[in-house]
Amino acid sequence: MNKFKIQQWLHQYPLFKKLISLEEVFWINPKLENFQTGIKKVKFGLEDVLEAQKRLQRFAPYIAKAFPETQAANGIIESPLVEITEMQHKLVREYQIPQLGKWLLKCDSHLPISGSIKARGGIYEVLKYAEDLAMKHKMLTLEDDYSILDSDRFRNFFSQYSIAVGSTGNLGLSIGIISAKLGFKVTVHMSLDAKQWKKDLLRSKNVNVIEYDSDYSQAVAEGRKQAQTDSSCYFIDDENSHDLFLGYAVAALRLKKQLDELTIQVDQNHPLFVYLPCGVGGGPGGVAFGLKLIFQDHVHCFFAEPTHSPSMLLGLMTGLHEQISVQDVEIDNITDADGLAVGRPSGFVGKTIEPFLSGCYTVSDEQLFILLKDLADIEGIHLEPSALAGMAGPGKLFKEGLGYLQEQKLTEQMSQATHIIWATGGSMVPKEILAHYYMRGNQFL
Repeated sequence: MNKFKIQQWLHQYPLFKKLISLEEVFWINPKLENFQTGIKKVKFGLEDVLEAQKRLQRFAPYIAKAFPETQAANGIIESPLVEITEMQHKLVREYQIPQLGKWLLKCDSHLPISGSIKARGGIYEVLKYAEDLAMKHKMLTLEDDYSILDSDRFRNFFSQYSIAVGSTGNLGLSIGIISAKLGFKVTVHMSLDAKQWKKDLLRSKNVNVIEYDSDYSQAVAEGRKQAQTDSSCYFIDDENSHDLFLGYAVAALRLKKQLDELTIQVDQNHPLFVYLPCGVGGGPGGVAFGLKLIFQDHVHCFFAEPTHSPSMLLGLMTGLHEQISVQDVEIDNITDADGLAVGRPSGFVGKTIEPFLSGCYTVSDEQLFILLKDLADIEGIHLEPSALAGMAGPGKLFKEGLGYLQEQKLTEQMSQATHIIWATGGSMVPKEILAHYYMRGNQFL
């Protein structure tokens, strides 16, 4: 990126200097529109998300049989929604903000099978591909009990095909585990920042793991290249996949049910704020899009990124989306929040979510580790560093986003607001590594 452009952005965007100086920022999206106007700009609608939900329901008997840990939920892959009152009290004191509304943690960190938000989109896309193949070869109909897929007949059939994906870790886990279980040959191309335990776990499931000395974008590019040379290889494209996106969006339908069960209203007088850790954008983008379909202008979604990897914020702020990377503005993309270590955002997601996203903010690695330790101490919930990015959201909103609340005419309603912090991963992290994360949090205090 030429120096002239950077100088131009320094004048054009007030937060740009802080962003490239690796300071924490809170950015309000100037292109946010009301739902009815924004929805006309995208190719998806509620019917697409409902179709994805029906497909997951069809596969539930298979999931329950193949993964016994899901039997209690009848094969539905879902996570708890829990109140974090004590953590709320602590952060209210630390940020010196009003004690307003209810804070909840959406524990996608504890989703069964792969222990992260990627269990939504990643598993969904593999299941859709498996269904398409089986139906095309007249092995499966919509009327069948899908538990028949857990058999040597289907495993032998799927073994003729392969699946490839590029990943920093969690997407690779979800796709590797479900693909291998179905019988596919699967290769996960993993970036430099992917954790060793994730690579080891995948290899233990008979997944082929290829490691790279570069970042996420290179791993994706290599995975895409492999698929192009093999007609039997299906590439799951985290940067551009509509199926991944819709799989994530189903979370909104499930969340609506959980809020109803807790008798939590979402309407003009009871706004909903959701804080989503963001890497390439597929997971948070799909969830936010689904939430906008359900709650429309009564939900306000914010993406959270590490200070060293603010790729989605940079793409949205400049309007360049996937045409710019953090390295272009001399940000190193080195962070302990490995799931968020993405230098170049998804252009498909950025352009799709642009009319609906309220804003983005960044968090330092130091803060992530401190929040990780606090959550473990106060609520007994252990997450990986990237999953804590959402936790800073409510404090930042009250400290730095008051202009947004005033513009949206929400200041008087905040006492009745609900804040959902999306925890994206952590339950599969080995105990000794969780202990190391906890010690890192201690060191920063």
